This record gives sequence, C-alpha cells and structure tokens, in this order.
Amino acid sequence: MYETYWRLRQKPFENAADPRFYYPGESHQAALLKLRYAVENRRGAALLCGPSGAGKTMLTTMLRGALDESFAPFVHVVFPQMPAAELLAYLADELDGDGLASDAADVHTSVRRIERFLAANAEKGRHAVVAIDEAHLLEGPEAFEALRLLLNFEPGGSPAMTLLLVGQPSLLPTINRMPQWEERLSVKCLLRPFNQPETAGYVDHRLRVAGAAHSLVEPDAVPTLQELTHGIARRINRLCDLALLVGYAEEQPSLGAGHFEAVSRELVAVAPD
Repeated sequence: MYETYWRLRQKPFENAADPRFYYPGESHQAALLKLRYAVENRRGAALLCGPSGAGKTMLTTMLRGALDESFAPFVHVVFPQMPAAELLAYLADELDGDGLASDAADVHTSVRRIERFLAANAEKGRHAVVAIDEAHLLEGPEAFEALRLLLNFEPGGSPAMTLLLVGQPSLLPTINRMPQWEERLSVKCLLRPFNQPETAGYVDHRLRVAGAAHSLVEPDAVPTLQELTHGIARRINRLCDLALLVGYAEEQPSLGAGHFEAVSRELVAVAPD
C-alpha cells in the first residue's frame, strides 16, 4: 500500500523469516556461531533461548542456510505442544518422509522408524538436525524425556542427529530441573534484544534491502524507537510498518520521534477508556 510513496520495492518490516532481512546483532551472531559449532561437530543437543519476538526463528533459518548438504534432513518443528507419543510419530514422519500414517499411540513403531532412519542416514555420511521451536510449550517431562532418549541413537559411536531446543527464557529453569538434559547440551545461547545502535542498524538494513535509497527514519527518532520497542525485533517491525503506513497517509517526508510516539499511542498501545 505505501511502497510506491516511500519508493520501496517491498514492505521492509514483514515478520517472515527471510534471510535477506537478517541483521547480524552481536548476540545473534554469537548464537549462530555456537549453534554451527554444535551441529558441524555433530554434538547431541543445543539450546537457544530468547524473548518472544527477538529473532529465534530467523536465527534457526539462518543456521539451516549456513549448513552444507551433509547436515540433512533439517526438521523444523514449529508446533511441539502435543503428547510425547504424537511428537515421536510426527518426528518419524518428518524424518523418513515416507508418507506412512503412524498410530500416534504406538511409541514403539515411531521409535523404531526413527532409529532405522538415523542409522541409514548416518551410513550415507549425513547428520540430521531437529529444531524444536517453542520448546517451552513441550508437554511436560514425558515429552522432554522422549526427545532426550532419541539422543541415545549413536550408530558408529557418535550422535546421529543434533537436537536444537528453541524457546523463551522460561525454558531455562525447566532444563535446569532436569540434570539429565544439562549434560546433553553442548552449547546454550541466549538472545538479548537489540541495543540502541543495533536498533538503528536493524531499521536501516531492512529499509535498504527493501529498496530505500536513503534512511527514512530521522536520527533523533532512534532513542524513541528503542524506548517504545525495548529492542525487540518483532515490536520494531510492527511499529515501523504502522509508522510507514501513517506517514504515507499524512504525506510525511520522513519519520521522526513524534511520529513514532503518536503511532504507538494511537495504534499500538490501545488502552481501555
């Protein structure tokens, strides 16, 4: 709607995990490096935590793109809130890809399918990666234990897959209460929100990728943007997208601090009367 007015090729603040829009913040780059270490050295498990909207799914996408073809398949589970038996059946379907419908209650069949697939995959010189997004929603100790036991499959004496747990910070105390998981985790990564210079860089990067010839955000607006969003990528996206829309409607030449404050007050932070 507003792209032509701002001379953009596309909307710059969509929440889709498009690698072109990835911004290498300090904690994001450190986490990506550690996760690559865990996978490329064929460790059993790793942990990625961060606040909602901080960029965990984008980072998982970047990890997938950084790995070579020997790290396959890469299974990304985005809805893990299911009983352990159903989760195992789902993983079996995703890993072997044979299209067979499994009885979710038949744990034995699911485990055997996973074991056979991982052994055959390892024989081909490949290493599977399973990323469990929203892992803080896993249904109780049974689901965690089912996943952990999959790490016992070590054809040739080394793990046949890397299990990546991705979730909000509430996942950390859950893991801390399970020492059997603690010893399995090769690395732990914690994403922090962007600081003010990173927020400025993030906004400029997205605008440039979308085709902006110059910055559309006035420099004095950055502290306000940081205060309103706390450096959370998804909040920045929402506020900037709405600000571009309102700026287009008002025929603004650029976006200043007062503009972001007004948009946040009127369109984002809606309060009851």
